[in-house]
Formats: sequence, structure tokens, C-alpha cells
Amino acid sequence: MRVALHTKVRADRIDEYEAAHREVPVELTDAIRAAGARTWTIWRSGTDLFHVLECEDYGRLLAELEKLPVNVTWQARMAELLDVAHDYSDEGADAGLPVVWELP
Repeated sequence: MRVALHTKVRADRIDEYEAAHREVPVELTDAIRAAGARTWTIWRSGTDLFHVLECEDYGRLLAELEKLPVNVTWQARMAELLDVAHDYSDEGADAGLPVVWELP
């Protein structure tokens, strides 16, 4: 499945956000893959962040990452940089952007 997400970085923390993503811990990327993600890309337009990920089951991916220590640490770091953060609650699995159109 493909999931699109929208988050927002704080305007005064863009450089820190981008620097953090140049140093994503290997332990975290390995955990994201182990939880079923095949790809995850983030684009930025101003303070808007658009994520597209492909995974087997987004709800399972969130559940597996939610309490993983490396992810908890990462999410705490991101919480300092984001105005609108990623939702890891049960509702987060339904937080993807709705598809409006797709090239047939």
C-alpha cells in the first residue's frame, strides 16, 4: 500500500530538520524496513512536508515502531522541530491523505 502524509516543520528549524534527516540512525531505518516499509520519501515546500511511503500494512508499521526505543528517541527529536507531527496513535493509521487523482 502507498500512504501520503502531511506534516509541518517549524520555520525556524528547517535547517535542523534537514540536518537530522542526513543522519537518520541505521537502527531506525532497519526497524522501519523490518516493520514492512519498502520506501519512504519526504519532500519539503516551505514548511510543508509531504511524505510518501510504501508498506505492507501502515497500521502494523506504526504499531511496531510506536514503542521502539530508537523511534521514541527520534520522535522526541522531531517533536522539537515540527509544528504538525506524525501521529503514532491508533488514529494515525487512518491519517494518510486521501487520494484525489492518480494517473491511470
